[in-house]
Amino acid sequence: MTDSPPAKRHGVLRRARVLLRRRRLTAEVWRGRAAIIGGAILVGLAAIAFAWSADRANDWFSLIVVRRWWLPLLITPAGYVLIVWITNRVAPAARGSGIPQIIAAKRDPANATADLASGRTAAVKAVLTAAALAVGGSVGREGPTVQLGATIMAYAHKLLRVPVNAAVLVAGAAAGVAAAFNTPLAGVAFAIEELAAAYEQRMTLLVMTAVLIAGMIAQGVAGDYVYFGIVGQTLPLATVVIVAPVAGIVGGVCGSLFARLTLWFARGGARRISGGRPLLLAAISGVIVAAIGMLTGTTWGTGYGAARAIIEGSDSSLWFGPAKFVSTLATAAAGLPGGIFAPSLATGAGLGNLLHAIFPGQPTGALVLLAMAGYFTGVVRAPLTAVIIMSETTGSRGLMLPLLATALIAEGAAGLVCRERLYHGLALGFGQAERK
Repeated sequence: MTDSPPAKRHGVLRRARVLLRRRRLTAEVWRGRAAIIGGAILVGLAAIAFAWSADRANDWFSLIVVRRWWLPLLITPAGYVLIVWITNRVAPAARGSGIPQIIAAKRDPANATADLASGRTAAVKAVLTAAALAVGGSVGREGPTVQLGATIMAYAHKLLRVPVNAAVLVAGAAAGVAAAFNTPLAGVAFAIEELAAAYEQRMTLLVMTAVLIAGMIAQGVAGDYVYFGIVGQTLPLATVVIVAPVAGIVGGVCGSLFARLTLWFARGGARRISGGRPLLLAAISGVIVAAIGMLTGTTWGTGYGAARAIIEGSDSSLWFGPAKFVSTLATAAAGLPGGIFAPSLATGAGLGNLLHAIFPGQPTGALVLLAMAGYFTGVVRAPLTAVIIMSETTGSRGLMLPLLATALIAEGAAGLVCRERLYHGLALGFGQAERK
């Protein structure tokens, strides 16, 4: 006796449900996958929108400088004071880079959206970072994009009733790096080196998926661009043996000095200098940034344009690197929302300009990239990320080994000046202490 058609259908459905349960393809799993895919798409779109607004703000300030060269002396200090006041009043967790906040949020990911990865904090962060660029602040958008990406990913999971864990925050942050720089591999490397204490197989899948989708969205909207332009130069082995240690030691020491001073400011140095008056420190920092910018004409904003010009071999002042170092440090000390990725790469380009003055017979672009990798490693203490970022943002595949050698030497030199990693040290100022 054969089964009736309804019985057959019932049997097929029952076997399908059993198979799904065995493969753990439950509703929660499907919601989790939807949250990752949807969150990554939103991160990519948000990163592009944020980059567009930051570029417009930077262009607006450049127009002001051209028309009224003296105006930065007024609007930069006033802008710093206003931005710091709004940050402290509205969203204290929005100050600084954004990467330390996500590192801190991993301690209690279930409550991350209450403060460190809240919609309010992310919105204030994006608006005030653009505002800082609009008044000439030496900030970048990559760190804020990390915080924005982690926040979007966390809310996507909450919306679909999926638990928010550390892997979710890391995936969103990595997607932010990938979309901000158009560097998918750098997003993965940054997640491994800087954000993930225990890089489990599950976290690998989440990060890879988020980075892939966010990167595709960013490329689809903004195009397949190379951040600093193609650099096809290479260096002979005999030159690398000499130049890589110099670039690594100088870059690592200078970068770690920046990290050490930034940590000092964050841990009471700023309070001691200003007598507990953050707005006074913001005003002083604004005056310093304005004065340096007016003297050099190139240290405003992210420093992307100046760095690209140096890489391409344009005549640039040898003072650009030290000047950008001071401008970025003053901005970080004031506590403005904004990242240090792009300003650090620009400072490294300035050091590369000095390096070319010492080795004038070598290709400018290649020397500059080594110095950028060395300085960035010294600041962030993530040599693999530094190498991959430099390779992906310049297409310099022929310099991979010299870049790696420089970054490893810089990592060793940096540890002698500042043992603590910058972002992890700054993360100690957030979390529980932040909510009290």
